[in-house]
Formats: sequence, structure tokens, C-alpha cells
Amino acid sequence: MVSQTIVNTKLKDSSSIWDLMKHDAKFTVKSVAHSLSRPAQWKGKDYKKLGILVAGTATLSLADQPLRDWSQENRTHFPKILRDFGWYFGSPQNYFAVNTGLYTFGLLTKNEKVRKTSVLIISSSFTTGLIQTLTKTTVGRARPGSGFNNYTFNPFSGEATYRSFPSGHTILSMTMAHSIAKQFDNTWVKVGIYSIGAIPPISRVIDDAHWITDIAFSTALSIIVVDCIDNYLFKEDAYDYPKKKKLISWNFRFSSNQIGIVGTF
Repeated sequence: MVSQTIVNTKLKDSSSIWDLMKHDAKFTVKSVAHSLSRPAQWKGKDYKKLGILVAGTATLSLADQPLRDWSQENRTHFPKILRDFGWYFGSPQNYFAVNTGLYTFGLLTKNEKVRKTSVLIISSSFTTGLIQTLTKTTVGRARPGSGFNNYTFNPFSGEATYRSFPSGHTILSMTMAHSIAKQFDNTWVKVGIYSIGAIPPISRVIDDAHWITDIAFSTALSIIVVDCIDNYLFKEDAYDYPKKKKLISWNFRFSSNQIGIVGTF
């Protein structure tokens, strides 16, 4: 077993950067295709989870206005540096610049774990980005700072005012946070990564750009897509994964007194 590992390592070390790029590009494309085609293979339990997500989001909307009022009353207490970080990190150009740097480092050093993480991030981002774009347009939900309430919709209007649901900043930040956190076994490291990833969503609520349901749905979407692609890469043996995969088990909880996403380490 040890000698086989050494042989595999030497083979990977001898691969050219161009070969590694082709490998990563191939699995990026295949991962996106896999994630987008999954709904066609859904079974009863999958539709049940979708129903729970939709019902939970709809029920949580009752808290949209109260939480918006609370966030605006306490806006001055939220550090501006965190609000600025949330905006810049969640912006697509900065987000992809960070991932480009991450992938370049992994490619030049031939670090497979870093490359795998970067492929997971970009594949998931492309999928969630496409879903986000289509959903924003078709739902047409009014932003909280527009003067309309949280049940105001104007589908296909094309106006920025009606592009609140879901939150693009949340999708990008949580996609990256979840992709990176999955690479670590230490619970506290995971907590730290998720805490940083939560800054953009929180800042968007504080900045009156999104309702809490925009944030909650976007977080759930990011987790679902990242896990879907990560499982695919594992099954395809695209990269080295631990023989015993250590994952957070995510479950949707929806009852009379509990709504949310629960992660079990």
C-alpha cells in the first residue's frame, strides 16, 4: 500500500502543468453538467427536501420585516470594516480573483488538494450563479431598501429594485466557505471558516439590500450544490479523497417551532 502511494505520488508529480489544467478543466465541465442534470434524476425524498426548503423559506418570510427593522435600528453598531469586507468579498470580480489566485497556487505547486478545492469552488459557483440569475429574473422580488414590502414581486422587470431573491453575495461567499471548510477535519477551523463566510450575508442585511429569507435560501442552495459536486468528484475518483470521508451532515428542519439548516459535525 505504501509503495503504491509513492508510485501514484511520483506519477502526479511528473505530470505537466498543462496536463493538470486539462484534467481540472474536464472535471469542472463535467461537475457543472452533473449538478445541472441532477433534478432529472430526483426521487421522492429529493422532492420532499425541496418542499421543506420552499415551505421553510415561505414561513421564515414572516420574520423578514421584524428582522429588517431590528437590523436598521442597530446598523450603526455593526463595524464598517466588516460591512466593507462583506461587500468586496461577495462581489463577483473579487471573488473570482481570489479563486484564480488559489487555483494558480495549487497548479504551480502541483498541490492536488488546493486544485480540487478550487475546482469545487468554480464548478459550484457556476451552477449556483446560473440558478441565481434565472431565479432573480423570474421571481422579481423587491429589495427591502426600495420602499416596498417583502411580498412585492415584479417578475422579468429587469430593474435592480426587483432582484432581491436570492442573494448573489451570499451564494458566492457561502459556496467558497463550504468548499474550503470541507477540506478540514478540525471543528473549530470549520467554525472559523463559516464565520468568515457569514460576514457578506449579514452585511447585506445590515445594508438593507436583502431580506433574511434571501440569505437563508441562498445559503441552503450553496450547501446543496457544493455537496452534490463534491460527492460527484469523490465517486469519479477525480482527486485523492480520504478513504473515510468526513463531512458535515446537513439537514433541513421545519416544524411549528423550528426552521433552519442544521449541520452535524
